[in-house]
Amino acid sequence: MYAIIQTGGKQYKVEAGDEILVEKLNAEVGSDVEFEVLLVSDDAGVKVGTPVLEGVKALAKVLEHGKGEKVVVFRYKPKKNIRVKNGHRQPYTKVQILSIG
Repeated sequence: MYAIIQTGGKQYKVEAGDEILVEKLNAEVGSDVEFEVLLVSDDAGVKVGTPVLEGVKALAKVLEHGKGEKVVVFRYKPKKNIRVKNGHRQPYTKVQILSIG
């Protein structure tokens, strides 16, 4: 059984027990969060929501918060001696899917 959930403007295919990295959530480490379910597939078939399935939630536990790998952004204008170098590390939250239902 798997489900498609939506959080942070992105969609993720998850099963019970999966650990995924999502956009940073305002939740304490160790707390439980719920995600909206867009699609569920099990032995009975596939159920698709419009846009979400009513009464179906994915329960997850927050494991940790962190930052991703550094992305270097370098801009320049040729022949003008203009150079700008910036770095960015996107914050994330690691969650474990406990149950879907």
